[in-house]
Formats: sequence, structure tokens, C-alpha cells
Amino acid sequence: MTLNVGDILTGEIIDFTHEGNGVIKIDNFAIFVPNGLIGDKVEIKITELKKNFGLGTIVKYIELSTDRNENEIESVSGEIPLVNYKYEKQLEWKKHKVTMDLLKFAGLSDINVHETIGMISPYRYRNHTQIPVGSKNGEAVLGFYQKGSHDVVDMEGSILQPEVADKILNVIREWINKFKIKPYERRTNKGVLRHVGIRTNHKDEAMVILVTATENLPNANQLINTLTSEVKNVISIYQNINNLKSAPTYGRKYIKLYGEERLVDYIGKFKFNISPNSFFQVNRTQAEVLYNKAIEYLELNEDDEVFDIYCGIGTISLFIADKAKRVYGIESVKAAIDDAKKNSSLNHINNTEFIVGKAEEVFPDLMNKGIKGNKVVIDPPRKGCEKEVLEAIIKLNPERVVYVSCNSATMARDVKYLMENGYRVEEVQPVDMFAHTAHVEVVTLLTRNVS
Repeated sequence: MTLNVGDILTGEIIDFTHEGNGVIKIDNFAIFVPNGLIGDKVEIKITELKKNFGLGTIVKYIELSTDRNENEIESVSGEIPLVNYKYEKQLEWKKHKVTMDLLKFAGLSDINVHETIGMISPYRYRNHTQIPVGSKNGEAVLGFYQKGSHDVVDMEGSILQPEVADKILNVIREWINKFKIKPYERRTNKGVLRHVGIRTNHKDEAMVILVTATENLPNANQLINTLTSEVKNVISIYQNINNLKSAPTYGRKYIKLYGEERLVDYIGKFKFNISPNSFFQVNRTQAEVLYNKAIEYLELNEDDEVFDIYCGIGTISLFIADKAKRVYGIESVKAAIDDAKKNSSLNHINNTEFIVGKAEEVFPDLMNKGIKGNKVVIDPPRKGCEKEVLEAIIKLNPERVVYVSCNSATMARDVKYLMENGYRVEEVQPVDMFAHTAHVEVVTLLTRNVS
């Protein structure tokens, strides 16, 4: 069957992409469509054709999936794509995704992948949100992007973030409209306010980060006064300067406008200082589950020396240090390493050493200096590990490697390399860190083959 842009077709959604789009197969050719759930029978219009897949939009729903929630939840398009898919089905699908990635990228078909560990209440869990700012008909809009575009869809709040964050957004929206603050326009590269970042802790105290394209933030004092008087939980306000046309949400320069330099939060019994640019798991409840599983897989004892590669602000390191002889944390972001050192002191832990630098450079250098750990934890970004890091692990030859990942595809690719060099996968545990999205965190245990 020859497909063309503009064709109207019918089909059933059988899977999700990593972005949460529905997948329809037409003569074994995949078409990706937003706003559909597995089991939906739909009529679609093809909007774009690539070599290996197509893109489409749903024209109408012919029959809704039996796995939809009975009481559907209204959601901003693209924000939480699986929110109307029954939660138990989300957990099943995430296990299936991890299993299929291990098969596709590592050739593993008989690995023990456990059931996904879900949340008791999978709402209001995000402790860090980054909300784009736009305009429509002369009024400010704050919300997430319409899927597939840079058009901001206005929202009063999100069921994924604490209610205090909803209040903050509404105060900022009123301030923008009252003082005619110009939202940043991507197409023209003009305007002032680009994003609003909101970080919250276990006490619902909030740090607000105003991302601007300009150094000047007009009427900032009026916003500070209104925010701190109307939302008592706001304890810190920063301005972040980001004047690059295409860039991550936050730029490099931060200016403290009000209050505390850092938020204090907990994962389990451990306390953490969080700077505006620190990496900290967005779901503290599931982070504790994740880290406890990593500790279980390490089988720590008081003689162990452990490398924590991509250690961030030292979250996993502190969990490890509580049970091991020594931990060496490696991270490329200096501010994160500074926080890791402070967090270690904050928790009265003195058997950690944190080193700033690229893992692929620092890790081999430490080994060359004679530092020999017997166990390793790796928690890389979505792109996975650099080959040099994997080579260094092989050279170290630790008895256990625990791989923590937010991308099971790159994890499986790296696991394959470790397997080809003397390791075997014992078991895999998916953890639902990002409820109602297509993302899943996973912990994988690898042990050294015994000759």
C-alpha cells in the first residue's frame, strides 16, 4: 500500500513512543499520532512521511480503549500523555518497554524483569517544573507547549505539581498582564520572560526561577512583593539569564532576587541542599524506592569502596556511604559537586570524596592513581555512558555494577557492551518515577562472570 501525506486511514493504537504518542501500524509501517491510547480505534490523517515512520493526527475516535479511565482527566496537550490510561496498564506497559529494549538493543530474551514499582498516589509528585511563557490575543499564557509546536497552551495548574506551584503560576500571569511584561517570542527572538521554573521541597516551600532573555527584568520588585505576600511558601526567587536562540531552559547565569540561596529537601533520612541549577530527582518518593533498590543490588558491606559515576549532588552517594567503607562520586557540573560536598557534611558523612570533571576522564585517572573500587553505580544522562567510562569499568573489573537509568534503550546498549566484556545481567527493576508519561526509571544489576 502506497501512503501519501493527506491520506485518511483507520487503525488501532498498539503501542506508545518514548514521547507518549500512539503507534499505529499500516502494512507494518509505523504512524505516530498524539492524544491516543493503546486500544483506541481511530481515524487518522497522515501529516508527514519519513523513511521509517510517519506522523499523523487523529481525525475522530471510532472506538475508545477499554483501558481508558472511567473519569477522564483534562490535560494540557503533550504534558501528561498517558494520564487517561489506567494506571495499572501504564505500569504493565513500562515493564514491557524495558523488556523489549533489552531484547532489541542487548539481545536479551530471558532476563528477570520485575513488575514496575508504582506509586500509591501518582499525582502532585513533581518537585521541579519548567513552564514556558507565551502570549495569545495580547494576554500572557503560561503552560506547556502544544505537542509538535512552540505554541503555549495556557493552564491554571497541573495535577503533576504541588498546589503551591499552581498558585505561583497564577500570580505571575497576573503580574505579566498588569505590568505588560513582554513574553519571549521564539520566532523573532524578542521579549523578556521565557520560562518560569518552580522547585518545591517536602514542606511545599518553593524556589521560583524567572528565566529571561534580557538582563533587565522590569517591575521585578512588584512581583517579589506580590509573590511573597500572596504565596507564603515562596522562600527563594532567582532570575536566570538565557539569551540563546536555541538552548536548554536555563542559561548559566543566576541572580538571586530574594530569600534563601537553596532549598532543603529530603530523600529518605538524608537531607539535601538544592541550588537553582542542581539536578535532583523530580519525584522524591520514588527516588527513595529507586535508591533503596540500588543499595539492595550492591549488597554493600563495611569493606566496600564504591564509584558513583554521574553522582550529581550526591544523592545515591550518601545512601551508599551509610553502608560502605568509602564512596568516590564523579560529576561534570561543578555546582553539583559543591552541593554534594555540602550535602555530605550536612548529613555528617565523612567517607565520601567528590571529584568534578567528565566521568570518561576522571574515572580512568582515579584508577591510574591506584584507587580500586570493588563496586560501581552508574546513573548517566539519557544518552547513556561514554564508551571510555564503560572501558574503565571493564578495566576496574568490579564484582558488581548497578546501572540506574531513565532511558532503557541506551541502558540496554551499554549493558550489551558490559556483557560482551565479562558481565551478566542478573535482574532488572523498573520504577515509575514519571507517572502518566512514557518515561520509566530502571535499575539493572550486573555481576562479573566467574571463570
